[in-house]
Amino acid sequence: MSYVAIKGGGRAIAGAAAVTEYLRTEEGLASDTAEPLAIDTILHQLRHLVDRVVSEGGVYHPQFAALAIKQSLGDTLEAAFALRAWRSTRPRLSATPVLDTSRMRLIRRISSAFKDIPGGQMLGPTPDYALRLLRLELIDESPQAFRAIARDWLASCPEATLPDSFPKVLDALRTEGLLAPVSDIRSETAFDITREPLVFPVPRSAALATMARAETGSLLAIAYSNMRGYGDVHPTVAELRVGYLPVLLPHPVTGELTEAGEVLVTECEVVAMYTADDAGGKPVFTIGYGACFGHNEVKAISMAILDRALQKGMKDGADNPSEDPEFVLLHVDGVDSMGFASHYKMPHYVTFQSDLDRLRTTQQKSGAFA
Repeated sequence: MSYVAIKGGGRAIAGAAAVTEYLRTEEGLASDTAEPLAIDTILHQLRHLVDRVVSEGGVYHPQFAALAIKQSLGDTLEAAFALRAWRSTRPRLSATPVLDTSRMRLIRRISSAFKDIPGGQMLGPTPDYALRLLRLELIDESPQAFRAIARDWLASCPEATLPDSFPKVLDALRTEGLLAPVSDIRSETAFDITREPLVFPVPRSAALATMARAETGSLLAIAYSNMRGYGDVHPTVAELRVGYLPVLLPHPVTGELTEAGEVLVTECEVVAMYTADDAGGKPVFTIGYGACFGHNEVKAISMAILDRALQKGMKDGADNPSEDPEFVLLHVDGVDSMGFASHYKMPHYVTFQSDLDRLRTTQQKSGAFA
């Protein structure tokens, strides 16, 4: 695809940016009490929006994700674009080893496969069990009532001692021989989608990395197509985890792995249809895996379903779009998709003039033969 360079329009472009900034601040003209949206306010009261931008931006920086949301007026795709552009300017200092998600400091953990699981179910923060009704009282929520919610919850919250970590649900199935054993991936080099182009066929690590920063709605749409018949994955959620995962880095002096911090992640492992294991032996359940930055359960579940679908497609051939790695991986990235859709807003004067000329010529020729 080629483009024609154009000149002029500088004042118009600057004016477009100025009016966008005006719309962000116009409330200040109508109210003496208007305040700029604080980054902390976005971080804490729009946490799921921040988590989505962190995940789709592909870099764990909640503060800058909140800043991107503020400057983009809440447009998640623009915010993820800005965050990803900022990430591209940062030097890469080191890489972590493979992290053990069983060490997560959990805030939520459920299983749909079993009623009782080792360590117990932990519902945690979720709207899953609430009615989807508008809470009209929040329209005029006072600062006093707002602060009282957290204060009252802390006063009524019973004291509880939680273990540092919880066992994985799938470990019990592996012990029973119902799942294939976990392969040792510590010696494998994960595919880096930020430095290497996707050339198909791609390894599973490339597919997982691409989906981990994919646009949530895109993943959901393609996974849903598989669930409702354009595919054959009807999984059971073995375990869904939300929590803070310790990040380990080698100490610069001793080389010993040291905890450098933690990141909020969502992890999902689904169990699907059984098949013969890779060695051609006894049948075992197959699994799909999904994990992403932040608290985003729909994305992790959709990713796990597509992971299983793509494994089937790479092994047996793709019978449906959701099983085709090239179709899925090249169409789920929100920044790429947005960029291509938005480019149609750019000047296409010359190419469209060519279309007009061809149509007029065709009409003239068709009229001559009429």
